[in-house]
Amino acid sequence: MLNIIWPLFIIISIIYALCLGKIENINFAIFDSVENAVQMTIKLLGTICLWNGIIKIAEKTSIIDKLKKILNPILRFLFPDIPKGEKAYGEISMNIVANMMGLGNAATPVGLNAMKSMQKKNKDKKILSNSMAMFIILNTASIQIIPTTVIAIRSSLDSKNPTGMILAVWVATIGAAIAAVTVSKLLMKRW
Repeated sequence: MLNIIWPLFIIISIIYALCLGKIENINFAIFDSVENAVQMTIKLLGTICLWNGIIKIAEKTSIIDKLKKILNPILRFLFPDIPKGEKAYGEISMNIVANMMGLGNAATPVGLNAMKSMQKKNKDKKILSNSMAMFIILNTASIQIIPTTVIAIRSSLDSKNPTGMILAVWVATIGAAIAAVTVSKLLMKRW
């Protein structure tokens, strides 16, 4: 659908500019937006590399294992049908930790692997298991302690206080996760 909407907007904009004789504005907008996109990409890439490096260092130390142990009681409640030593359990833990650190780009590959592992154990391949549904819900809510991508975007746009929204992010993501998990658990008991 978006591959229809965006080209349509572009075509309408060009026709509108031609009718009003403002084609130079189109040229300016194209080159200006390309320059801004490249600058933002470079700044975001640097921030993403930094935090991915920190996660890699954390993986080599015991920090990730400690975070997994802290999360273990919560994960037992959320995913009761996945045995603790199973591969999917570790992948789910890593995904949640990466999301909490605001590293959605690092969490995605681990999350996809977790879904593949859960699908292998799923009895009915055409229907999501409760664990798979819960995992999707947690990823959608995406509790973040350090919203690195948002901080990077705000920094790249010269925000005076790029970390000023952290409290709001905590309230929003934790609230969304609690509401989603509560409703999911109630519906899973019912069906």
